[in-house]
Amino acid sequence: MSEHSTIEWTDATWNPVRGCTKISPGCKHCYAETFAERFRGVPGHPYEQGFDLRLVPEKLAEPLRWSRPKTVFVNSMSDLFHKDVPDEYIEAVVRVMQLADWHTYQVLTKRSERMQELLQTKLGDSSKLPHIWWGVSVENRRHGLPRIEHLRSAPAGVRFLSVEPLLEDLGPIDLGGIDWVIVGGESGRGARPMNPEWVRSIRDQCRAAGVPFFFKQWGGFNKKIAGRELDGLTYDDIPERSDRPIPNLTRRREMIAEVQQGWSGPAIPPSGQ
Repeated sequence: MSEHSTIEWTDATWNPVRGCTKISPGCKHCYAETFAERFRGVPGHPYEQGFDLRLVPEKLAEPLRWSRPKTVFVNSMSDLFHKDVPDEYIEAVVRVMQLADWHTYQVLTKRSERMQELLQTKLGDSSKLPHIWWGVSVENRRHGLPRIEHLRSAPAGVRFLSVEPLLEDLGPIDLGGIDWVIVGGESGRGARPMNPEWVRSIRDQCRAAGVPFFFKQWGGFNKKIAGRELDGLTYDDIPERSDRPIPNLTRRREMIAEVQQGWSGPAIPPSGQ
């Protein structure tokens, strides 16, 4: 989507897939859907098709064009592991992450079972690379806690949780094998409230387990007014990012050509048409 991002815990967003479908309560007020649907029917706009799922192969090589290291949120406007995204396309996206290894990638999903399966099979070669972080969304106990177990069972070098929007007290959380926790409230029209005690509980569990804790926002209709302080402090902990050399322009152009020639499938999966 953008070489720059206003999301507090990342530098840039990269969207080789656009659009998604709702699968759990955390999706109810999806910011990405709200944004995309504003442009449905606008000729030539990236979201002319609204939030309908579609592949965007012309965006595959984008990180290879960025010559400065960035922390990159992968598919901020979709879910890489959506059931209608072909395995082969997911592999193509991950191949770019392998090539452009001077960036750090944050891959976040609600489809944790599919991510677990692919990390154990087709994505095994990249699962433990230190510059690719694998995460799951956790909004409540019923849907979120099983995702943590799927993530923990997957081979991954860095595992993280995005506990946003936090919709209830999660209770005790097993943070074994988890490397980072982000917590945030829902924002925008109709935002559901978040109890400060729910946040404090997660913060204190992270402290006890030695897990970096990042508090993103309280949320609400105007998240800027509510701010992001918890008990008078801001929490910006994040795992150490990898430091890799950046290839020269000639080599990066070669890699871009490799990526552009590597995907020959459709831009839109059959079930997404």
